[in-house]
Amino acid sequence: MTMHPTLNIDPATHTGLRTVLTITGALDMDTVPHITAATDPLALSGRTLVLDLAAVTFMDSAGLNTLLILRNRAEAEQGTLELRGLADQALRLLDITCARPLFTLTP
Repeated sequence: MTMHPTLNIDPATHTGLRTVLTITGALDMDTVPHITAATDPLALSGRTLVLDLAAVTFMDSAGLNTLLILRNRAEAEQGTLELRGLADQALRLLDITCARPLFTLTP
């Protein structure tokens, strides 16, 4: 588990062609380097990366930018990115920035 004062990242779990990464805390300017460090080693080719964000308490523009970069990387590697359990604050950020249609969202 990667620990930061306001962020926890559980070890990735792999099931078939799906990799799930559970993130708890804030996705902000201070914590996004830890997200990048946790996702960079993951193989995305032909796989679905599921980010379980149900326990994310806050997301700012740096967090959104990191998700967009990860989405673009997944698409470039013929994989997909799925965001699970986004809270209302994060969904509002996606709506305000018109980014919601760019992501696959699941409850």
